[in-house]
Amino acid sequence: MLALVAAALSLGLDLPSLPPLPPIRREPQARFLDRSGALIGVRGGRFAPPVDLAKLPPYVPAAFVAIEDRRFWEHPGFDPMGMARAMLEDLAEGRPAQGASTITQQLARNLFLNDDKSLERKGRELVYAVELEQSYSKRQILGLYLSRIYFGEGAWGIEAAAQRYFGHSAARLTLKEAAMLAALPKAPNDYDPATAPEKNEARAAEVLAAMAASGAITPRQRARALAQHPHVWKEAPDAAAQWFVDWAEWERGVAAGPLRGDETVVTTLDLPAERQAQALARAEAARYARAGAQQAAVVSLSGEGAVRVMLGGLDYRSSQFNRAVSARRQAGSAWKPFVYLTALEAGRSPDAIEVDEPVTIDGWSPRDFEPNFLGPITLTTALAQSINTVAARLADEIGRPNVAATAKRLGIVTPINTEPAMALGTSLVDPLEMAGAYAAFSNGGRFVVPYGVETIRADSGQLLWRHRPTPAVQVIANPPLSELQAMMRQVVASGTGVGAAIPGYDIAGKTGTASDFRDAWFCGFTGNLTTVVWMGRDDDKPMRGITGGSAPAQLWRAFMRYALRRLPNGPIPAGPPPPAPAPAPAPPVLSPPPAIAAPEPAQPIEDTVPPT
Repeated sequence: MLALVAAALSLGLDLPSLPPLPPIRREPQARFLDRSGALIGVRGGRFAPPVDLAKLPPYVPAAFVAIEDRRFWEHPGFDPMGMARAMLEDLAEGRPAQGASTITQQLARNLFLNDDKSLERKGRELVYAVELEQSYSKRQILGLYLSRIYFGEGAWGIEAAAQRYFGHSAARLTLKEAAMLAALPKAPNDYDPATAPEKNEARAAEVLAAMAASGAITPRQRARALAQHPHVWKEAPDAAAQWFVDWAEWERGVAAGPLRGDETVVTTLDLPAERQAQALARAEAARYARAGAQQAAVVSLSGEGAVRVMLGGLDYRSSQFNRAVSARRQAGSAWKPFVYLTALEAGRSPDAIEVDEPVTIDGWSPRDFEPNFLGPITLTTALAQSINTVAARLADEIGRPNVAATAKRLGIVTPINTEPAMALGTSLVDPLEMAGAYAAFSNGGRFVVPYGVETIRADSGQLLWRHRPTPAVQVIANPPLSELQAMMRQVVASGTGVGAAIPGYDIAGKTGTASDFRDAWFCGFTGNLTTVVWMGRDDDKPMRGITGGSAPAQLWRAFMRYALRRLPNGPIPAGPPPPAPAPAPAPPVLSPPPAIAAPEPAQPIEDTVPPT
């Protein structure tokens, strides 16, 4: 090993022209914050700026020095004594030389090299380590090291690690937490406190013993730290938000272009509501696992289209696919409000009578969930009970292209088929666009475009971009809007959506179940707050008996009970007043006929005798 040091130094001297030390920099980062300022994700360069040791408790860097490089403050970049000790231990165990890399060497490898095991790479590592020591102070080197080292679970740098495992900043790390993090660089996966707590605990005890032996802490501090058991997040506190951050990163790029420097992006997301949605979705999916439920998506929007929750699945680590924006599935009966709105706008009344009876349209015969036909029923009852025969015949009568036009007017952007079955939701849609379309039912009939980014600022504080509200375009007028809202309230009050009812709140919505139970939806709203829930499987296989009125409605209700206490909402607004009826035309004003002069009296005709 000592010979390797000499070889490395000679390697450095023999290099024809050793390039200058590469600049220590990283690519620009965008930091994404939720609407309250909580950090929910970082995109761009994976490393944080160099750690300012002055802002960390002294025992934090001391923990890493004690376990990784106890002579860090004395050596010139490599540790001959440590190398000799490692060589003797390796010879005693009969295996090749391993370990003995100093913190400076680890930093050199992290910055400029790779993990190749060749002697040449190790020699270059020593040369770069010496150059680092000549170019930077010990405190700068230690700060760079703590910023760049990998802690597992996608966490690069101690700040990311503190947030990942303990849910707070590195400046707030306790002694025990610092020891638990210092246990990780040796083998992040093996000593992961979330997945291997026993191994991490044992390694942290070694760190604390090394700190006590070096005088960094007292034996009493060591004993108190050993007795502590900090809470470790099984997954990152912001894990549920990562689907949203991926989407918001795309939106940021569209708005502001490529990153040219560090940026702070304030978003519309509500992180506590997002966490609650994930916890509830996991619990509901577990309840229905035997019935085949494997995935869920939840989207919640304000009346202006601000995305408050975007849950794209159950576990981001196992699947980054965002089912909230990229999974296009059949909407089932959640599509029917577009049919009934079109009918109301065509002059139909909620109390109009239709007959639930067998019907065939172009050779296709829809069937209801229940085997029996109800006979004559109102349109309100037909929607509340999700009667397929009535919806199919209604769409055929008012024109399926007209239904498609209504859906597009409200914000459906995916292609819409106009086959007879379209009335039952055979077109493919994603949860985000369904939430955007339903938002018009919740905000008084105004068109919205879902959005996730409020502001983008440069690191200097300069405002680079601000969201501009969508112009208030009225896409549903009255009376059709208020009539449809009343009909959709009945879905929850007495129809297929009773499982979503929340006493004391003005709730409306619609269930949706695709053919063979492949997709199950509940799309519902109160005043200026719309939430869409989808449940199903990625392989598109049928579930067993899961309808929109069962698991999705229950998940919707559980989430909204939380959201209604946290997010702005109110009674469902009725929208603009209906147009005043045109006044009855006034009877025409007739001019009197022109006066007719009385005839002059007739003059008598004299009976004269002509002269002779």
